Amino acid sequence: MRAIGIVREWHSEEGWGVIGSDTTPGGCWAHFGSVLMSGYRWLSSGQKVSFQFERGRQDGYDYRATAVWTDDDRPEAAFAEQASAAYGSTLRLEFDAPVSCCGTSGC
Repeated sequence: MRAIGIVREWHSEEGWGVIGSDTTPGGCWAHFGSVLMSGYRWLSSGQKVSFQFERGRQDGYDYRATAVWTDDDRPEAAFAEQASAAYGSTLRLEFDAPVSCCGTSGC
């Protein structure tokens, strides 16, 4: 379902918040991963947002957002699914060749 609401609270350091609307009595829990924007994903208290949600208990709320955006029109799927550079990482491991202690196989 789609609704329009106001961000009641947003905890940037924890990456979640609550959206208030008539459609989601008691509030709708939202996670930064559901915010459709590039870069650092966050919202501000008092900000008007559009969102899609589902019924489902999450941290004491009966509703949870599946997508949240700040414009009237939902961003295109390609944009919404873009990986955020703010949350990416890579790991590369390189190992040296084994070192022989004396050059023979019976060390």
